[in-house]
Amino acid sequence: MTVGSKTLENLNPKLYDKCQERTITQQEQDEDVADEFDAREIFDLIRNITDPEHPLTLEQLNVVQLENIQVDNSANEINVEFKPTIDHCSMATLIGLSIRIQLMRSLPSRFKVGVRILPGSHASEAAINKQLADKERVAAATENSNIVKTVNQCLAQTIE
Repeated sequence: MTVGSKTLENLNPKLYDKCQERTITQQEQDEDVADEFDAREIFDLIRNITDPEHPLTLEQLNVVQLENIQVDNSANEINVEFKPTIDHCSMATLIGLSIRIQLMRSLPSRFKVGVRILPGSHASEAAINKQLADKERVAAATENSNIVKTVNQCLAQTIE
């Protein structure tokens, strides 16, 4: 099926329920208490990124899941694994780039952010993971106006 000038690969993606909103505790609001990042906080930063093909969030499509996020505050590392909706998704690199850019824009620069496809969930998993891990390729992508425009659209459209 073609929509506009795009051909959709996944015409009827399966939709999933959204997680309950996070309840912020009094301790988390206390400025005098050290509040380390956790997986739920990272999930909340990326859950509302929209899919490049559908007006749906990565959470609604089950592309990002809380259990696939690891945070190591002591090593300043955050790793996110995501699962494209279909195993031959041509938008997987763009989705991964959107996740990476959202985290780079939202987190302190001390964090090393890793974004990968969940093992076994994509036909080109190794190639896409290589692209997403390559700092020079990511930097080049962020200098391409067409890619940046598309990523910004994915990041700007929050759906409730």
